[in-house]
Amino acid sequence: MMMSAEMMLIATMVLPMAAVVPIVAAHRYANLREAVSIVTALILIYLVVQLYGLTSAGVVVAVASAPLFAGLRLAFAIEPLGMLFSLVASILWLVTTIYAIGYMRGHHEQNQTRFYACFAVAIGSAMGIAYAGNLLTLFVFYEILTLSTYPLVTHAGTAEAKQGGRIYLGILLTTSILFLLAAIIGTWAVTDTLDFRPGGIFGANVTAAAILLPLYIFGIGKAAIMPFHRWLPAAMVAPTPVSALLHAVAVVKAGVFAVLKVSVYTFGIDLLAILPTTDFLLYLAAATVVLASLSAMRKDNLKARLAYSTVSQLSYITIGALLATSAGVVGGAMHIAMHAVGKITLFFCAGAIMVASHKTEISQMRGLGRRMPITMTAFFIGSLSIIGLPPCGGTWSKWYLMMGAIDTHHWVIMVVLMVSSLLNIAYLLPIPLHGFLSSDGTQSEKGIKEAPLPALLALSVTAVGCIVLFFFTQPLYELALSLLTAAGIDHG
Repeated sequence: MMMSAEMMLIATMVLPMAAVVPIVAAHRYANLREAVSIVTALILIYLVVQLYGLTSAGVVVAVASAPLFAGLRLAFAIEPLGMLFSLVASILWLVTTIYAIGYMRGHHEQNQTRFYACFAVAIGSAMGIAYAGNLLTLFVFYEILTLSTYPLVTHAGTAEAKQGGRIYLGILLTTSILFLLAAIIGTWAVTDTLDFRPGGIFGANVTAAAILLPLYIFGIGKAAIMPFHRWLPAAMVAPTPVSALLHAVAVVKAGVFAVLKVSVYTFGIDLLAILPTTDFLLYLAAATVVLASLSAMRKDNLKARLAYSTVSQLSYITIGALLATSAGVVGGAMHIAMHAVGKITLFFCAGAIMVASHKTEISQMRGLGRRMPITMTAFFIGSLSIIGLPPCGGTWSKWYLMMGAIDTHHWVIMVVLMVSSLLNIAYLLPIPLHGFLSSDGTQSEKGIKEAPLPALLALSVTAVGCIVLFFFTQPLYELALSLLTAAGIDHG
């Protein structure tokens, strides 16, 4: 019997969480435990691709629980933005799992079963966020994602890891409870609904929307807008596969996805364009782009530099939402995928370097490209995508963000995006260039070779993905355009 579309939708959330049982049961059998993770990831990709095909053909897929209280339900529905996020998260779960096999074994990590189990719960919650049909559902799975990733951040069990975990959990729970939950309650009081609807739900209530918009932007702490960004650098004490989860697969992407979804379906871009608080938040996002880039330049630790780079890049997507134009929305949606593939490549490379050479500081990596040419080549490709240079996918998302700034005559934003790309060049490209062209003048690189095969395979796949997204970007672009149609946005 074929599974119905509604059952497939439910399975995308239940399946990863159900996989925790066999993963934990197989804790003494590493191969079996990791096979469960890989098979589950493959099934999830199959389900998401099937749902993509159905919704592309015009099938409406939605499901809701019985009323919980005051008529509110947990509701799930597939729309283009959620489809994009679920495709990114499910595909990168598989790639990250393969990478983790090489990394976790090569680095002799402890508590590997807990890692794979918590990772599975995080992906299930990411699916719940992607398909959330109302703000209540979004909030519930947003919190599950925070709680399920806390053990991953504190994975090492050291004092530094525990401190990083406290910062991580403290900032994300504080912002979501004080700001996001308050914004959702305020929205319910004003509109009597929490549903996501084309054109938004506030109507002409400009005053309430203007007050609630900052609460949403600050409350969605996973989007890491300053000054609520410190959790992201603090979480870099986690193993590199966890960093990949945080930066590319689920956590930060859940944040900027939520910002974009709330902007499009709760406020509506027509209302956003006239709110008195929109410009303030837009320029705050622009300041985050520049300040985080400048902070990245000062970091010698590679993962710390990449963490601040992520803070900067996330605000690109916030800018795309707050520009309140069709080009900005398209650019923001596309950047969710483009940044995910580029940044996961960079983190994979950072982890491979650490496992193979035990080097974590950029100043130690001169000449390393001669011993690890595949890894450094992949880092170069990922850097080009983050910068936004051909032939890598990040070129297209940055192009549409620039068009959004031009459409609204936000010349300062256009300059910020250009300056940011120059700063990206300054803090990313010297790493592979010195890796290939420089020498540290010692024999310290002798004996160093590429990382274990699973890790090398994963970073090679994502590096190729950066290039593929440049030449074959049409499906992603069409998905972004269908978001405009679903949200009732005119795109000419």
